[in-house]
Amino acid sequence: MTDSPTVLAFDTAAAHCAAALLIGDRIITRTDDMARGQAEHLMPMLEEVLAKEGLTWADLDLIGVGVGPGNFTGIRMSVAAARGLALGLGKPATGVGTLEAQAFGTQGPVLSTLRAPRDMVYVQRLTDGWPDAPPAFTDLTGALALAGRDDVAVLGDMAQVLHDAHGLTIGTPVVSVIEGIALLTADPIYSMDHADRPAPLYLRPADAAPARDAPPRIVP
Repeated sequence: MTDSPTVLAFDTAAAHCAAALLIGDRIITRTDDMARGQAEHLMPMLEEVLAKEGLTWADLDLIGVGVGPGNFTGIRMSVAAARGLALGLGKPATGVGTLEAQAFGTQGPVLSTLRAPRDMVYVQRLTDGWPDAPPAFTDLTGALALAGRDDVAVLGDMAQVLHDAHGLTIGTPVVSVIEGIALLTADPIYSMDHADRPAPLYLRPADAAPARDAPPRIVP
């Protein structure tokens, strides 16, 4: 692998298919907004992103994937795709959390946030882009407690809410989430710390109720 790896990153944790291709110090992004159909759309979109730059799957050094938190089905689908590509291409795959990617390149303490169901918040505190603590699923009061007493800038789609409710400072992300996923994947320290196979980051129970019927028996 070269000092500047070629990285393909993608994310379907929200209502989109997003991809970023990092080639040296150049990054190309594409985001297709869609509420459903990501499973059928993702792989053709990634092939188009590569082809537009004259690359093939074999030209990749690293694969990055967003592991959430977010939509359960979307996360599972993209993580499975990343694992399959890593296995088929013989290239490493790195799972990157949305909250970490959102805080990439920031200076000082920040509170990275993401709206969660039922007036709850996904939240993580970071300093200079590196986590101070694991991500959490909490309410606004809990998010305020995680912010601490120093001058924390709040990022993400709950920043305005926390500003209005508690007066926290609204920060500005340095990069988009999909860019952050690609850039963290390329970071050797981050990749080393996340060397295990990508896995979905679930911070809350699924909303769906379990099926009433027993699952079919799988024949060995």
